[in-house]
Amino acid sequence: MSIHAVSPLFVGRAGELSALERALAGARTGAAATVLVGGEAGVGKTRLVREFADRAGEAMVLVGGCMELGTEGLPFAPFTAVLRGLVRELGRDGVAALVPGGTTRGLARLLPEFGEPDGDGSEARARLFEQLLGLLERLAEDRPVVLVIEDAHWADRSTRDLLSFLVRYQRSGVRLLIVVTYRADELHRTHPLRPLLAELGRVDWVARLELRRLTRKEVVEQAASILEREPSGSDMDLIYARSEGNPLFVEALLSESGVGEALPESLRDLLLAGVERLPDDTQELLRVASAGGQRIEHDLLSAVAGRDDVALSNALRPAVAGNVLVVDGEGYSFRHALIREALHDDLLPGEHTRLHTRFAEALERDLSILPVPRGAIELAHHWHAAHDTTWALISAWHAAAAARRSAAYDEQLRMLSRVLELWDQVPDAVERIGADHVEALRQTATVAHLAGEYERSIALATAGLAEIDETAEPARAARLLRQRGLTGYDLSRPGHVDDLRRAASLVPADKPSRLRAQVLESLARMLYDDWQERISTAQLAMELGHEVGDANTEAHALISLTWARCQFSDIDTYLDGFAEARRIAATADAHNAMLRGAISESDVLEGAGRHERAAQVARDGIAEAERYGVARTSGTFLAINLAEPLVSLGRWDEALKVIEQALELMPPPPYRASLQGLAFEIELARGRVDRAGELFAASRSVLVRGRFRDQSVLPHARREVELLLARGRPDEAREAAARTLREQDLLASPRYAWPLLVTFAQLGGDLVGELRSVAGRLEAEGACQEAHRLTFMALTGLPESELGSGSGSGVGSESDPAAGLDGASWRLKAWDAAVAAWAELRQPYSEARTLEGAARAALEAGDRQGAGVRLARACELAERLGTAPLAERLDAFARRGRVAVADEPAPDGLPLGLTARELEVLRHVAEGHSNREIAGELFISVKTVSVHVSNILAKLGVASRGEASAVAHRIRLFTDD
Repeated sequence: MSIHAVSPLFVGRAGELSALERALAGARTGAAATVLVGGEAGVGKTRLVREFADRAGEAMVLVGGCMELGTEGLPFAPFTAVLRGLVRELGRDGVAALVPGGTTRGLARLLPEFGEPDGDGSEARARLFEQLLGLLERLAEDRPVVLVIEDAHWADRSTRDLLSFLVRYQRSGVRLLIVVTYRADELHRTHPLRPLLAELGRVDWVARLELRRLTRKEVVEQAASILEREPSGSDMDLIYARSEGNPLFVEALLSESGVGEALPESLRDLLLAGVERLPDDTQELLRVASAGGQRIEHDLLSAVAGRDDVALSNALRPAVAGNVLVVDGEGYSFRHALIREALHDDLLPGEHTRLHTRFAEALERDLSILPVPRGAIELAHHWHAAHDTTWALISAWHAAAAARRSAAYDEQLRMLSRVLELWDQVPDAVERIGADHVEALRQTATVAHLAGEYERSIALATAGLAEIDETAEPARAARLLRQRGLTGYDLSRPGHVDDLRRAASLVPADKPSRLRAQVLESLARMLYDDWQERISTAQLAMELGHEVGDANTEAHALISLTWARCQFSDIDTYLDGFAEARRIAATADAHNAMLRGAISESDVLEGAGRHERAAQVARDGIAEAERYGVARTSGTFLAINLAEPLVSLGRWDEALKVIEQALELMPPPPYRASLQGLAFEIELARGRVDRAGELFAASRSVLVRGRFRDQSVLPHARREVELLLARGRPDEAREAAARTLREQDLLASPRYAWPLLVTFAQLGGDLVGELRSVAGRLEAEGACQEAHRLTFMALTGLPESELGSGSGSGVGSESDPAAGLDGASWRLKAWDAAVAAWAELRQPYSEARTLEGAARAALEAGDRQGAGVRLARACELAERLGTAPLAERLDAFARRGRVAVADEPAPDGLPLGLTARELEVLRHVAEGHSNREIAGELFISVKTVSVHVSNILAKLGVASRGEASAVAHRIRLFTDD
């Protein structure tokens, strides 16, 4: 009789296996799918995944495991393993051919076989993420792909970020299934994987499996498979009680006890039982290997153990045969991490220090044994574990540099933080690493910013500034101030501009330098209050960047300069600046500057009313972002700049498609809020109030969590008022408008203030006086702002002489006798001027809305035929756009005013097919009166009122009094004007 170390029979996981197979079946059809598999240590997650992989048919299964190194994971470890496996299977060139964009410089951060990595910076990580996802998508074009990430509880932050990116950005139509395993029992309350699992659990295509322990019946089946016979009841009582249904413990107990022998007294004994049966020489090697981590390369173990390949292989063969170790590529892994942990914990203090020192010394001799940055980070870990503070500091410094080259900013931050922690324990630290404490603080502050640790970045920069004398070291102070200013800007922290001004004052102006160019360029981006200073600062930064050969800074400065000069007027004089900036950026492969140029140019064009060209520039930028591998980051920002002109042009279905595609990519929250805001405007205009409300709530949930600029805040405030009006809540709309007028400085952002004033003006009442006051001091720059200014003038009756500067409408003043116009004629001329402005801009929705006002003004002036002509054009535009509320209002106005729309006869009936009595009842319903109150006012019975209300609801096609009231308000059924 033989005893198998592992059960040949796969027991108790039929349901979980079926769930994985269903997920793969869905992925084969193009449905996005991710399965998170959790369970305690030893419960069988790895076995489940292996069984599933064996049954995956033609699918390509890519497996990578997270690696524990002490208490820290290795950056991108599972993805490096996956990539290395692909290179072995397809060859370097085969993999390179599948990478989007035609360059593998992003993947070079994971494998040196792909050459030198591209430049540092936040976009480097985005490019790496994009390229890896693009590679998986290209692989899935040929056959389904299953990506398995094991032991995610050990994942470092970089790995977690990349995993989140891959899961959230899965697209339908791509035959990709992602499977993630993790130890549920390790997820304590503050474990960093917990929030990620919660976040991913809310994604529609993510499913979770929790592996339970085996039942007694299943343990019997497992034991029978291992023993090749049915165990006795007494044996099973002992084994089941001791293992509590954990499959790994069942295997260990059966393997050790031979069933009839005494059971080990502790779990540690249980885990080490299989090791203790091995030859002494093999046990010694396993203890050595335990200090190297869960997985260890053959060459590294050979170097540490001091044995050649033959001797090492001979000594390890019993461990592999005994299923304590498994062969893993060019190295070995412990069959279960708990075995390694037990071996490592069993080391004596002296052994612990000695072994980690030997690993560190072996890596010092030949760091190329391990891939970058794993070798450098493992070296730092071993010196730290060996309690050698000097070499722990030195190796952490070098590991930080290696992590930076891999865009593993969180690991770089961790290594630099260790340098700072150990600094006081190493008296000659400066000589050892070639940098002083201030430089270590500066680098850590910079990396903290890249890693998203903004508060920490500011604290580190502030600490660095406290240690130096600005007078003696102005350049160093300037670098720290620039870093603090840039981070403060991201946090909307007051004082960030002051930091940059101070930095600029510290860098010598008489000597051109790269630092001065960078500081001035950063300052120019943030000067919104003084446009002339922004222009002069950007000009100087551009000239300095050119002089010192910093093409990236020169390009960014030219973009800021061009954007500021355009100011949405006379832009043709300056637009060539964007093309020149892209040309300069291309010489340095500064794709971030090239994409920023597309963003700024499309923004300028849209603000100037050049909607078609703005859309084309944004489209080209999106294609460029895809070529550079950042379609899901910079590309989604450009999607905002594409959707906005499409909304203006009335190409709403096209805009919604752009927005939907961008939202599928799960962009950063601020981008998502802007996209949802544009979708809101279309849905509300089309009368889909509930959907518009959902979009508004979603964007508000983002905007309430931070401080945002006027370009986000003012449109959001305008949309809030529009939504309240659509819901028939004018009083709340007035309160919201009054709050915005109290809290926001509208004079600082004319582009976003004018649309807001037009919306608020529709509320009338006491607000009009304050709105007129603001409008009288507000500039109107460019065609779009001028069109809003004319609309505001028509809405409020404010004479042009009292409004902010514009191009001049020729409307004149209602109160000016020289104009020769009475009030009604003046209003008609004002509305017609607004209509002409929107028609010139080719904005059909705004044109239709102002045509409605012009038709009312024409009827007031006694020109019934002119009112009909204007209504006909408005109806045509409303029908083309599919805006039901506007169409309803136009129809109601034509009926109420007995206006013939073009060649149609004037309607003789009452609005909406209501009788005169029903119209009276609806007026009271709209005013919020009850049936009893209406009965008292109209001297009829309550029952008769109830009948009238039922008829009204049927004719309006609504379900409640509130909805009937909302329809009456929306079409202005009872508005005297």
